[in-house]
Amino acid sequence: MSNRSQSYLRNFSSDFPASIVVYLVALPLCLGIALGSETPLFSGIIAGIVGGIVIGALSGSQLSVSGPAAGLTAIVAGAMALLPSFEAFLMAVVLCGIFQLMLGYAKAGVIGDYIPKSVIKGMLAAIGIILILKQVPHLIGYDKNFEGDEAFLQKDGNNTFSAIVTAFKAITPVAVLIGIICLGFQFFWEGFAGKKGGWLKLVPAPLLVVLLGIGINQLMVIRFPGYALSPDHMVNIPVAASPGEFFSFFTFPDWGMVFNRQVWMTAVTLALVASIETLLGIEAVDNLDPQKRISPTNRELKAQGVGNLLSGLIGGLPLTSVIVRSSANVNAGARTKMSSIYHGIFLLLSVAFIPGLLAYIPFSALAAILIYTGYKLAKPSLFKQYYKKGWDQFIPLVATVIIVLLTDLLIGVLAGLAIGLFFSARSNFQTAVFIVNDDDNFLIRLRKDVSILNKRGIKARLDAVPENANVLIDATRADFIDRDIIDMIEEFAREAKAKNINVEIKLSNVKDHGFSYTNNTREIAGEALSSNGNNSGAAEKAVSVKDH
Repeated sequence: MSNRSQSYLRNFSSDFPASIVVYLVALPLCLGIALGSETPLFSGIIAGIVGGIVIGALSGSQLSVSGPAAGLTAIVAGAMALLPSFEAFLMAVVLCGIFQLMLGYAKAGVIGDYIPKSVIKGMLAAIGIILILKQVPHLIGYDKNFEGDEAFLQKDGNNTFSAIVTAFKAITPVAVLIGIICLGFQFFWEGFAGKKGGWLKLVPAPLLVVLLGIGINQLMVIRFPGYALSPDHMVNIPVAASPGEFFSFFTFPDWGMVFNRQVWMTAVTLALVASIETLLGIEAVDNLDPQKRISPTNRELKAQGVGNLLSGLIGGLPLTSVIVRSSANVNAGARTKMSSIYHGIFLLLSVAFIPGLLAYIPFSALAAILIYTGYKLAKPSLFKQYYKKGWDQFIPLVATVIIVLLTDLLIGVLAGLAIGLFFSARSNFQTAVFIVNDDDNFLIRLRKDVSILNKRGIKARLDAVPENANVLIDATRADFIDRDIIDMIEEFAREAKAKNINVEIKLSNVKDHGFSYTNNTREIAGEALSSNGNNSGAAEKAVSVKDH
């Protein structure tokens, strides 16, 4: 038996319970995203099965879980409106998979390496807050909006906040009872099982929550049938009367659409968006991984490509690495990729053999599970931690949270990335140039990379140098100096004679950065010479004590 197989067996006690949690989270999301995408409900289940089993097996990530993603619903719904049939859309999903395979072999996975950690943490916190806000209506029995919707503006005309107000006008009492009890139970169980230890830690709280929700509603059916939940507040999946009808749920692409221009445009759009979301998801789950393992991103793109190719071939929605499922997987204690594979198997077995039993699960119980997952992602301690790190970390985090909440995942992350890069450039701007003076002695030390962004600050200080002053410009520590900066310094050195300003430009004997002197001697072996022949080394001596 290989070491890898032994590892999977050794971690079975952690992966199996976690897979049940992921299954309970994934089932309503697969159905809800299919509903929101305006595609057959079973297409979401197919995508969940392929994402769990196929991508789970091929991926190099141990904790990521793939499936149909809320971030693609608008693209899918738009494509369904433009394309002539669902089968034509499946052709686009197949092509999407091929494009992702090409991206994987082209090593495009490096994109995720450029996302700052503060943005990744902000994205996770935003997903957590969205989960909480979006599930509150389901918790109290208002199930008009589909499960898995993450968009701020909803199809029913509400937004994330107004939907909560609307929901409180149409409360379902038993749903509230189930939701509050199930939510409170999870907080209780975490502390109780943690203290007791032993086999209790292996029992997944979400499974108990579902059983508790079913039990409460069935008690109402028996004792107070008028208050029991109606079928529209319960999980509802297609039920096949025979094996033949079950296999009829699988749909195949229309190969005649392979030359349709709109199909290709849809495929490219899906491939790009799904790949970016996957790379973000992989980066996020690596941040959550207690073992801090690094997932191979190019391999992940290839795995996603195979998954989308197969999903399109048998009637499934497009796939990405999904943060909600992956975070639920991590929080449930999963250790290896077998958790993802097991959850895919559970999806397949349940819809094939026990679809009728799933109709007893209340949405309010599932909402309690997702709200608890959201709380784990967006704990107040995260914001306190980043506040202590400084504004350059805290502002990108908060900005990402707010923009993701008010728009969508991709826009929020891109905006957070731009803000993070601004603070990074600002930090580099501040450390690239050191300027200090003592009376009429000025030291301008250029360090690291001096870009055009530093030009205004340097020019302002040079313009402020008084007559009869000594100026030392030390470039020995610079790796790069922008040509505009060099030209500006040389122009200042030429014009300094008119003000009787002594200027020295100090360079190393290795790099001269392209400086060329007209009226001064080029420095050799690190010895600075004045542009007008006068020694102004006193400038460095006078202010060196302030250069920390």
